[in-house]
Amino acid sequence: MRQLVSILFLAALVCNAGEKPGDVKPIPPPGVPVPDADKTELETGIKELGGEIDALRTSLKGKPALLELLPDVQIYHNAVRYALTYNEFFKPAEIATGKALLKQGLERAKLLKEGNTPWTTATGLVARGYVSKIDGSVQPYGLVVPTNYAPGSGPHRLDTWFHGRGENLSELNFINERQKSPGEFTPAGAFVLHLYGRYCCANKLAGEVDLFEALDSVKKHYPIDNNRIIVRGFSMGGAACWHYAVHFAGLWCAAAPGAGFSETAGFLNIAKDPVQPTWFEQKLWHMYDSTDYAVNLFNCPTVAYSGEIDHQKQAADMMAKALEAEGLELTHIIGPNTPHRYEPKAKEEVNRRIDSIAAKGRNPVPAKIRFTTWTLRYNEMFWVTVDSLEKHWERARVDAEISDKEGVKVTTQNVDALTLNMLPGQCPFDPTHKPKVKLDGKDFDAPAPQTDRSWTVHFRKSGKKWALVDSTDDGSLHKRHGLQGPIDDAFMDSFIMVRPTGKAQNEKVGAWVAAEQAHAIDHWRKTFRGEARVMDDSAITDAEIASSNLVLWGDPSSNKVLAKIADKLPIKWDDRNIIIGAQGFSADHHVPALIYPNPLNPKKYVVLNSGFTFREFDYLNNARQLPKLPDYAVINVDVPPSPRWPGEIVHAGFFGENWELMKPEK
Repeated sequence: MRQLVSILFLAALVCNAGEKPGDVKPIPPPGVPVPDADKTELETGIKELGGEIDALRTSLKGKPALLELLPDVQIYHNAVRYALTYNEFFKPAEIATGKALLKQGLERAKLLKEGNTPWTTATGLVARGYVSKIDGSVQPYGLVVPTNYAPGSGPHRLDTWFHGRGENLSELNFINERQKSPGEFTPAGAFVLHLYGRYCCANKLAGEVDLFEALDSVKKHYPIDNNRIIVRGFSMGGAACWHYAVHFAGLWCAAAPGAGFSETAGFLNIAKDPVQPTWFEQKLWHMYDSTDYAVNLFNCPTVAYSGEIDHQKQAADMMAKALEAEGLELTHIIGPNTPHRYEPKAKEEVNRRIDSIAAKGRNPVPAKIRFTTWTLRYNEMFWVTVDSLEKHWERARVDAEISDKEGVKVTTQNVDALTLNMLPGQCPFDPTHKPKVKLDGKDFDAPAPQTDRSWTVHFRKSGKKWALVDSTDDGSLHKRHGLQGPIDDAFMDSFIMVRPTGKAQNEKVGAWVAAEQAHAIDHWRKTFRGEARVMDDSAITDAEIASSNLVLWGDPSSNKVLAKIADKLPIKWDDRNIIIGAQGFSADHHVPALIYPNPLNPKKYVVLNSGFTFREFDYLNNARQLPKLPDYAVINVDVPPSPRWPGEIVHAGFFGENWELMKPEK
């Protein structure tokens, strides 16, 4: 294992896309110099708008409906503040854009103070924002509001749009564009939601959460038809669309991905890479490889588009192959002799088909479901929820069918607990009779539907046999949705970086911890466009333990929170040794990184000594921006951090389904 991972540090490492670790460039790139006079004007405007925002927080405390709109002002302040503070004016013309956005922000602040919010009822192009649960940051989004919208009007179709790769797509440039261009598609009578997606990460990890937080924000303010939501995107946005289409297939009326990538190994031509990825990296591809989830498109009408001579046609070709293996044929519209763009007539055909599907709408209770997953992060399909797996990162399947008006037939693979749940008004069964459930060949009399036509039934395996239970949660420590790892999963929900205030057990390790903590905070802002919440270990209270995943930096001597839980973690760590199962490592130059349910609050995670796990080299290609470390790892800090790794990974693995240590894999 050690020899395999150490190979990754060879200077001769060459990647198939022509990328070498030495080619790493800063993303986002450095900006242009800002003349002193402009800098002074911008600083003055940022300070003035910031003061207005602070005043609004106070003056609107008793007016929650208005206070909720404060992010619609903050997006302008942050866009210009980030650009100036972090050297992200990429062209001289953007300086004037910054001044214009400050002016807009001040105007909105003035109107909000007066209780006048015309942008909330405006049609056309509107920029808005929300506060993310992940890091408390204000994230922008763009809307195209249809001309037939008016407060009180009926529910509208909504199309989401995922943008392509843009290393210069700062918040400033995103907002400016969203106020000038309606984008690629503007269906009549439909809202179009343009996602910022946390910048340039192909809507992965925190970028994935961005869609759902932005949707929640839109639904609070506008009448959206949940059964007519379409996911669309092109290029990097096409990759995002493939991801959302297969991982959340039950939520959408239809999907329309264009180009992009749909898996890792083929797109990057990994087979010809002179240095192969580690076994745990390959397992983690199962998190985002859309080809692994292709059968889920049985549940989501999909119209793919590619240009005939576009290299990224490979994405749809790979999906077509994966679907064919499941007995499904991909609808693939191809623009003749067309490179990386939409061909007009093909675009018309895509629109014709998607519009036809949207007119019919999504069926929220399909009679038949085909569902696959590899992780409990993605565990729902319409009225089926997988609550527990027999083993993570191996394929799980559920085929479920309403066999008649009296029952359901379900077959499973690699599933340990299951819920069937139909919401009020959805259940087709007679509420005076108990439905029959045939689960993997065994018959059960399920509880009768409620009078509101809702229905819920839970099953858990006892040994190898299914049993009907009151709840799939038996109170034990086990992997479940949102508490299943890997390390990167902690950064898809509220998290706090917990800074150590004590003395490190070992000086070398202490220096590494300080550097990696700074790296994690810096790259969270660069990559996921938020300012990480950082607190001293001595300041953590029950409120933070209850609300957030805690990222603990340091060791049991230097970090007070880690000291409280050290004896409750599946590793042993003192000033001399780190013990994981039967393996030991010298503590004077090794550091453990791991994710585990917080012993102080098992509904949240603790993470030791890690931010998100992909690094600078992976920024070069969005298909590389994947989790790199599993549930735990041991890092040799004698090997300096690189654009690939935080040091030499000498040991790594996944915990079992009960968060237990498993026999090491190779």
